[in-house]
Amino acid sequence: MSQLIACRNAQGIVLAVDSLAVDFDRKGTMTAVKTARLVPLTGDAAILAGGAAEGAGMCEALKRFIAEEGLSDVQDIYRTALPFLASEYEQFMRKRCQALPVDPLHHVHFILAGVSANDSAQPYRLYLLWTKKSLPQLDGDEIGVAYTIPRRMGLEYTLGQLCRENKPLDEILRTVRKHMESLGRDEEEVGAPFAYAVIASDGLRQVE
Repeated sequence: MSQLIACRNAQGIVLAVDSLAVDFDRKGTMTAVKTARLVPLTGDAAILAGGAAEGAGMCEALKRFIAEEGLSDVQDIYRTALPFLASEYEQFMRKRCQALPVDPLHHVHFILAGVSANDSAQPYRLYLLWTKKSLPQLDGDEIGVAYTIPRRMGLEYTLGQLCRENKPLDEILRTVRKHMESLGRDEEEVGAPFAYAVIASDGLRQVE
């Protein structure tokens, strides 16, 4: 469960995520839980946590580590986040496998968003961190313009067009919000409350 949406253009980044997650109790019974999947990392960087509910806690641990290291550029954060989250995920899997058999619901994936001072032509960056290989390994890729997890190709196409036309971020956000709320109504795997954020020249702004 969970729906992640992210896109970028020359003006900034738009992010959205729902809060629904699934967990197992000690008896192996599956239960639905709510979790805060949007985690601000710095004044102009944030991460979305998808998949297992524990992913949000991994992001909170990453936030603390980034603060200790004094990192701010999203490229530096990405290089740190990949091994850090991989380590956190491995620890989670070791504990989980002691109690329950491994399930696809234990997968995690993240979208990291932020600003890089190293590229004035395109300072706004998006990165995907996910269980691309065998569990519990994480891998990473840079996202081009628009990406959704699970993949919503029609929405990605629409957002890609808006971003390539460099539409205002508020206009793009309205489109994202409309689609997210529609998914919340139509699909039981997507649930409110939804979290939205914009990263622009004035930094990270969470939107109600």
